[in-house]
Amino acid sequence: MILDLFVKNKALISTKGKDHLISFTKGISWRIIGTLDTIVISYFVTGQWKFALSIGTVEVFTKVILYYFHERAWKFFSSRS
Repeated sequence: MILDLFVKNKALISTKGKDHLISFTKGISWRIIGTLDTIVISYFVTGQWKFALSIGTVEVFTKVILYYFHERAWKFFSSRS
C-alpha cells in the first residue's frame, strides 16, 4: 500500500517534469518558426538576405524582452484582483 503510493507519486512527478520539458521545447520551436517567418517576410520586403537576417536576429531579442514585460504586467494586474 505505501509502496504503491510512492510509485504513483514518483510517476506523477516524472510526468510533470516531462510536461515542463515538452512545454519548453514547444516554446523554443515556436520561437524558431516565428523568427524564420520574420526573416522570410523581411526578405520579400527588402529583397536582401543580409537585411532579412539582421531583422530576424533583432526580432528574437526584442520578442523575448517584450514577452518578459508582458508577463510581468499580467502578474501585476492579476495580483491586484
